[in-house]
Amino acid sequence: MAGSLLDGVTVLDLASVGPAARASRWLADYGATVVKVGPVPAGDGVHITPPFFAYSAHRAMKRVMVDLKSAGGTDVFMRLAEHADVVIESFRPGVAARLGIGYDDVRARNPRIVYCSTTGYGQSGPHAGRAGHDLDYLAVSGFLDCSGRGPDGKPPIPGATVADSAGGGMQAVIAILAALVGRGATGEGAYLDVSVADGVVALMALQIDEYLATGVVPGAGHGLLTGRYACYDTYRAADGGWLAVAAIEERFWSNLCRALGLPQWVDRQTDDAVQERIRSDLAAVFATRDRDEWVAELAEADTCVAPVLSVPEVVEDPQLSARGAFVKATHPQHGTFLQVAPVLAGSERPEGSYRVRDAGETDTDELLAGVGMSPDDCARLRASGVVA
Repeated sequence: MAGSLLDGVTVLDLASVGPAARASRWLADYGATVVKVGPVPAGDGVHITPPFFAYSAHRAMKRVMVDLKSAGGTDVFMRLAEHADVVIESFRPGVAARLGIGYDDVRARNPRIVYCSTTGYGQSGPHAGRAGHDLDYLAVSGFLDCSGRGPDGKPPIPGATVADSAGGGMQAVIAILAALVGRGATGEGAYLDVSVADGVVALMALQIDEYLATGVVPGAGHGLLTGRYACYDTYRAADGGWLAVAAIEERFWSNLCRALGLPQWVDRQTDDAVQERIRSDLAAVFATRDRDEWVAELAEADTCVAPVLSVPEVVEDPQLSARGAFVKATHPQHGTFLQVAPVLAGSERPEGSYRVRDAGETDTDELLAGVGMSPDDCARLRASGVVA
């Protein structure tokens, strides 16, 4: 089963949110044992915990809370790291080393460790110490500048955390899996410096490579995939719903034009002189019928037309239901609900309901026993506030 491909791989995840947390989510989905290492809640301090539904509720993961600023907490983490295959952290550059749990520290105890640092701008360079979030990384990569804009020219706010997920989390997973394969051949671990901004630049390769090769500056509306042509755009239907048209290939464009009663535009798909006229004609025709009427006629007619769905509509989409895209989960306080299922490359997913962890629930005793610590050791560490 795809969900057990990483059976036997143990991951220590020091991040609660962001790209590192996304990476550990996907590694767990493929069968890795992921241990979330979080801070011990301060007495009167604020302890930020993701909501119960965040990142698919940390399903199938274990959890331990450790005070990494204490000598005892450092020792607990290093004991866990001795038995781990992967460490994922998302501190600012230098913080893990100052805590005594950096790559060199862990490698000295476990030469086979794959240690992945995920940060916004990487471990080096003039911006390495800068704080940031998803929108910042989309901004500095050219992504926002090349995206469609409103009448005021304002860059858009994307509807998904593309940078954290595809630019950071997925890049971390790819690097980790590659390092594990390499370790299988050499026996040596690796240090991985994953930068979210670097990852988004990689996603922007079509536009950036064009500029590097030709000197032509891309931007919103510049190319085929950024709104230059009417064949790749969105259009409003009579009921206010929207349709996405992506008829790039000539045959798809021809099919669409003929279906809409606009055969005069078949041979002028990329004629810059008439794009606004084509766009106007398409908009006028799409405005004559409701969105789902158009979808019923065009989606199966090789026209590359799809409805712009809301999140509730996505959940009800029969295609996704047929693919098992959502699974049941249960939470001790919130009951049973659906959540996004593991992708697992479309393979069969585990049956039954996933159990969602309560925010305060830990596996401390089990995990510490697994690295040779006695019940008395656990009780002493808990009493001193080193673990929870």
